[in-house]
Amino acid sequence: MAVMDAPTLRALLARRDLHLTPAIAEEHLSDGAWDAPIRWVHNSDLVDPTPFLSDGLVLLTTGTQMTEWQRRSFEDYVHRLSVRGVVALGFGTEVVRDGIPPLLVAACRETRMPLFEVPYRTPFIAVARANAEAIAAETFARRSWALAAQRAISLAALRPNGLTATLAELARQLETWVGLYDPAGALVNEHPAGTLDAVTRAGLDEEVGRVLRRGARAGSSLRIGDTPFTLQTLGRGGHLRGVIAIAAGALDQEGRGVVTAVIAMAGLALEQNEGLQRARALLRTGVLQSLLSDDPTLAERIAAQMWGGMPPEPVTVAATDATALTDTATEWLELRADETPGALFFARTDDGVVLVVPADRNAVLDDLAATFGARVGVSNETGYDEFSRAVGQARVARSRGGSISAGSVTRFADVAASGILSALGNDDGRSLARAAIEPLRRHDDEEGTSLVETLHTWLEQDARYDAAAEVLGVHRHTVRARVALAQRLLGVDLGTFPARAELWAALQVDSPQPE
Repeated sequence: MAVMDAPTLRALLARRDLHLTPAIAEEHLSDGAWDAPIRWVHNSDLVDPTPFLSDGLVLLTTGTQMTEWQRRSFEDYVHRLSVRGVVALGFGTEVVRDGIPPLLVAACRETRMPLFEVPYRTPFIAVARANAEAIAAETFARRSWALAAQRAISLAALRPNGLTATLAELARQLETWVGLYDPAGALVNEHPAGTLDAVTRAGLDEEVGRVLRRGARAGSSLRIGDTPFTLQTLGRGGHLRGVIAIAAGALDQEGRGVVTAVIAMAGLALEQNEGLQRARALLRTGVLQSLLSDDPTLAERIAAQMWGGMPPEPVTVAATDATALTDTATEWLELRADETPGALFFARTDDGVVLVVPADRNAVLDDLAATFGARVGVSNETGYDEFSRAVGQARVARSRGGSISAGSVTRFADVAASGILSALGNDDGRSLARAAIEPLRRHDDEEGTSLVETLHTWLEQDARYDAAAEVLGVHRHTVRARVALAQRLLGVDLGTFPARAELWAALQVDSPQPE
């Protein structure tokens, strides 16, 4: 940041008009001792002034209290000041005695506390005033910087690419890296680009992902390796629009003010984008309705002007469950569509999202399922003249994939290969099948018969009594009698094909699944 450093002992000693002289060389002090910020300058000749001091002060004394002191008294005095957080001690000479007491110099050197001489011609008030002036100048410089930074950021926000320009200006003003993450946790904007190493970037991505998953507005600080970061969410709780990450630790009041201004501008820009996205979503829904008529003429004309065209034929159509109806998922799809114009179309429906992609570019479907835990059904390859049929295929595949874990993609070709009867293998189908053959199972349980097994084998052997008897190891008349009993229990005529087909389907659906 183009601002002055905080007032320090080094700056105070450099004031020639004060004629201050260090009593201990810098190399004999703690690292950075001369560069510690000075919050105030105070003077006291008390034996123990520490109850009346705060940390970050420079203490001035004339040594009146030290006239009778021995070595231990000097050591205890300096130790108390050090523990209290006093950053330096100034000794006024030629008031009580000439020069600084050697025992005081030794105690300060032992404690590694800065010690300097204040000559008689320099009033203590002049030292205090000099530091106060430095503090005031530093404060004025900081506030002037903040005003200039906010003005520059406001001008950047007026550019056509306002959000990008605003973030770039923030990075320039803070002289550090600034990044913007979208609601899906992807880094979509950074300044300067490519500054973070791979390990730091991976750690930051992970932390931002956690912040977004919590969904609450928050500001946080963290350190990844040697780099401190400040994170600030955008948007309201439960509806986060992204995260701004800044490669800086705790900011002072002026720095926080500048960042707050950027967050407000970014939030406004994103809210404006949200209004545009709602309008685009309604337009997408209208295009989808047009496609469902199997006449793509109007849809292609609109898509060409809005999104660079519809995906080229042949295409595959996908249908997701309601998991993908979140704003975060929609924005993720918008970003993907913007990255590859004409390669992805999507529209929201009441029960999910319908997507259209080129038949040879289905990776986005797998990414969507993995990122948001959505269940996705995918149609066979098709043209737009059979779009409505492809949507039906995608929804069947999505429904059949309901028993698979979240984040899965089910293709209609795989569903079709499993046969028509497999489509009955849901809760409704099993309930109907169980009710249909319940009379047979109940009779088997109560009478010790084998009607279910016999009917299954008989139908499997094309309703031939001899073949079924051979498989079961019984006489053919036994099979015939069991079939007749089953007809009476079920109240159907198993001599007809429809009755046999329905019983066969029920037996298939209700068969125990292998463990």
